[in-house]
Amino acid sequence: MTISTVLQRAPGTPPLPDRPFRFILHFVARYRWWYLGMVLFETANATCGILIPYALSRIIKAVTMAHGNAHAVVASLTTPLTLYVGFSLGEVLFGRIAGGIQIRLGPRQRQNVTRSLYHYLQYHSHRYFSNNFAGALAHRISETSMGVTQTLWSIITEFWPIFIVFSVSILLLAHTHVQLAAFVGIWAVLFIGISWTLARRCQPHAFKAASARSETTGQVVDSVSNLTSARLFARLGFERGHLEETLTHEMRAIRVSNGYSERVRWFQFSASAVLKIGVLYYGLELWSRGEISVGDFVMAVSLALLIINEARNLSRRFLEFFEYVGNVANGVHTIVRPHELIDAPAVRPLVIERGEIEFRNVNFSYGPERPVFEQLSLKIPAGQRVGLVGFSGSGKSTFVSTLLRLYDVNGGQILIDDVDISTLGQDTLHEQLSLIPQDPTLFHRTLRENIRYGRLEATDDEVIEAARKAHAHDFIQQMNDGYDAMVGERGVKLSGGQRQRIAIARVILKDAPILILDEATSSLDSITEKAIQDTLDDVMKGKTVLVVAHRLSTIAHLDRILVFDNGKVIEDGAHAELLARKGAYFRLWSKQSDGFLSDSPDGETLLRPEKQATGSQAQSTSTVRIILPAVDPELEPPLDPDVSFA
Repeated sequence: MTISTVLQRAPGTPPLPDRPFRFILHFVARYRWWYLGMVLFETANATCGILIPYALSRIIKAVTMAHGNAHAVVASLTTPLTLYVGFSLGEVLFGRIAGGIQIRLGPRQRQNVTRSLYHYLQYHSHRYFSNNFAGALAHRISETSMGVTQTLWSIITEFWPIFIVFSVSILLLAHTHVQLAAFVGIWAVLFIGISWTLARRCQPHAFKAASARSETTGQVVDSVSNLTSARLFARLGFERGHLEETLTHEMRAIRVSNGYSERVRWFQFSASAVLKIGVLYYGLELWSRGEISVGDFVMAVSLALLIINEARNLSRRFLEFFEYVGNVANGVHTIVRPHELIDAPAVRPLVIERGEIEFRNVNFSYGPERPVFEQLSLKIPAGQRVGLVGFSGSGKSTFVSTLLRLYDVNGGQILIDDVDISTLGQDTLHEQLSLIPQDPTLFHRTLRENIRYGRLEATDDEVIEAARKAHAHDFIQQMNDGYDAMVGERGVKLSGGQRQRIAIARVILKDAPILILDEATSSLDSITEKAIQDTLDDVMKGKTVLVVAHRLSTIAHLDRILVFDNGKVIEDGAHAELLARKGAYFRLWSKQSDGFLSDSPDGETLLRPEKQATGSQAQSTSTVRIILPAVDPELEPPLDPDVSFA
């Protein structure tokens, strides 16, 4: 079964397996010859190391058999000394060659995993990113890339050498005395089996201790981030107490984990003592009976010490191995999941020439409980400027989200210039749409790079001209590094209004045929807003424009206004026409506070008349209250400010 039959993947994304060990093997395959070479050199390294006691036993045997004859001693020592020197040099040479491969292969492998996971992650849907923290996803990528490398290193540089040491040692001992080899072999099997079992039992305790440490770190970060609030509320002592509770919880978890680890160490040291004493005693017994020579006795003791040196902390190595595999599993299960939005196999190219938008019998819901759109149909002619109004949850943001294809509709079609957008590549679609969100965020790059993001091939002069039109040039010039100033993470070094102007400049530079504004001037002062509104009016010329607005005065001059309520367009027309109807839009216009739609807590709709009570008697009235539908975040999450196609 190929990966494509298991996972629904966006075209062009890496064919990543969704199982941890298959995932690791996928990346091993790319550097298979490098890994094979590393295994061979590690094998040679471990073999040379374990054969040194054998060469030493040959030296001792030669010395003891020479009986003081200098010429005989020199002659008999030539071969053993050559072996001893050769094995010692081989241990150094092969070990460093394996190390050289490791230091060159490790960074490449980490980058390869990071590159592939990031590529795969890019094609997850808006819904996916709404349900996962950006920081957590970035951490998962880093953790997984390190986990793949660390898992492979554990196998190649730790477990494989231990296997070689145990195997060669038992073979050498078997050549000397079968029963001595059997004693060491039985010890090795029991030691590895018990170490594995103890490590598996210790794993949950180690995981709880690590989680407790993470919780403490998170608590410290949260408290430090809100230190100003704690000081202004005189809660410094309270925060220390709150941290103390977290530290107490952490200490309990660490004490349990360390206690179990200490019991594991008791087993390891006790087992090591059994091997040392057992080999020494049994070796002396065999020597005393003349069954082995002095050299064989020295080799047996030396091998036992080498085995103990390699096997010590084997349970800890198993624990680390489980942790590495767990990190890979977490990353794979989080990121390597089916993609929700998939481009058609043969996507259609589209260059928008007119910009006509049509919703044709569109059905859409964020979940099975409550639909947002049911058989929604409307057409926006090319070049028309349209305002979208309605309370939160009415459907206007969903209208924009489905047009941007952040979600696929459940039924019907959304067409641009008579082309169904589901048949277009997402990149093709987004290249020809521009969005200015209400709260735009910027990359932690220079102002010049952030503006040029709208059109990467733009010249510096074009960037500056776009900034002038967005009324951003003056404040940029006042910054120390001007257009080369870094804006900080998510643009935190700029005010909300400054970020908004940079986002507008980016859209001006992009010059896409369809423009979407989501309260694009809400963060600006009235003077700057007026100036930018004039600029936007110029930018809108010849484009199809959608403006999501709560401040109705900002859309009164548009060609057309759509009033949304409960996923339906209840009124459609120009500003003056809608006011003349004295319907829902008229009530919105009449009752707005300071130019904004007011919020209502009780969940009624625009179409529901209110009964007002006077004294003990309630009477009907023709007055309709402006009421905000209850916000259902699952029904209509707002446009993500991080999503920008500018």
